[in-house]
Amino acid sequence: MQTFDLVLVGFGNVGRRFVRLLEERAEVLHGMHGVAWRVVGIATGRHGVARNARGVDVAEALSLVESGGSLDVLDDASSLPGGRPAPSESTVFIEQVTQGLRQLDEARRVVVVETTVLDVRGGQPATDHVRAALRGGAHVITANKGPVAFAYEELRTLAEQAGRQFLFEGAVMDGIPIFNLAARTMPAVEVIGFRGVVNSTTNYIITAMENGREFGEALAEMQATGIAEADASLDVDGWDAAAKAAAVANVLMGARLTPHGVERTGVGHLTGQHVRAVAAGGRRVKLVARGSRENGKVRVAVAPEELPQHDLLAGLRDQQNALILETDLLGELAIVQLGGGLTQTAYALVSDLVALTESD
Repeated sequence: MQTFDLVLVGFGNVGRRFVRLLEERAEVLHGMHGVAWRVVGIATGRHGVARNARGVDVAEALSLVESGGSLDVLDDASSLPGGRPAPSESTVFIEQVTQGLRQLDEARRVVVVETTVLDVRGGQPATDHVRAALRGGAHVITANKGPVAFAYEELRTLAEQAGRQFLFEGAVMDGIPIFNLAARTMPAVEVIGFRGVVNSTTNYIITAMENGREFGEALAEMQATGIAEADASLDVDGWDAAAKAAAVANVLMGARLTPHGVERTGVGHLTGQHVRAVAAGGRRVKLVARGSRENGKVRVAVAPEELPQHDLLAGLRDQQNALILETDLLGELAIVQLGGGLTQTAYALVSDLVALTESD
């Protein structure tokens, strides 16, 4: 049985669903995978922090955050070497907790679970959180696309130098195993290109417009459910899709891109009249992310395309996503997600935690 000390950076919807999912699947994780855990640190932007080397009371932490309270009442700085006051900077918190745990016992298996809100235009604060965790000797698992989209090569190298793992299965398609599929089940296979529909909000909007509704109405509905960002431009202008496409290209094709290096056209100019006219003509509009290798360089683009009805991507409706990998030996492989959401994203973190048992 391997016990992991979890430091949760971000304790919003995904972080809270993650710890609840660990409890719900405890019997399987313990019995079949030999995984045990305790939460030893939680850092939030609005609800304070909590540290306890012996384990934070997770049930109480959930209750406090969901009732609008502060985690500071659970903070036990004295349980770590130095007993320093709670830092205001999240990166300092990560370094203090991870390094303190290692001072208590070098053999402790520390994992930073990063689920903060991301600025897809800059990749922060998640990228700095990953750096701080690796400097502190911790493994990192994250559902954030930012670190992979903006600094994958650097962070991969830092993890190797530290003898730690940097895992991010939930960064692109919730819990669907894109990166593990390639890394674990396709040895000696080269990914030479990809195309996909990877943004749920825009696909929902386009489907709604085909069905007679208008852009603004569909976007407002997605924002009300919490799926679309409050800043609609992240989805509408293609930033989210560009970040995901950059992540895929960096990991699977060895690119060194950021979302700013992705050719990007959003869907804000589309109208219901246009989308319905395309559908009446036997084609369907989709926001497609594409990657290919041209003259030794990886080119990635995101733009609306009019696809024939028989195309797999054309058949995706509402919040459905898909990614088609073009490979040298296996031809095209399609990964389709017919339903995604909070549980699926949290599951990706659980699957990455289990994966650590094979490397730690």
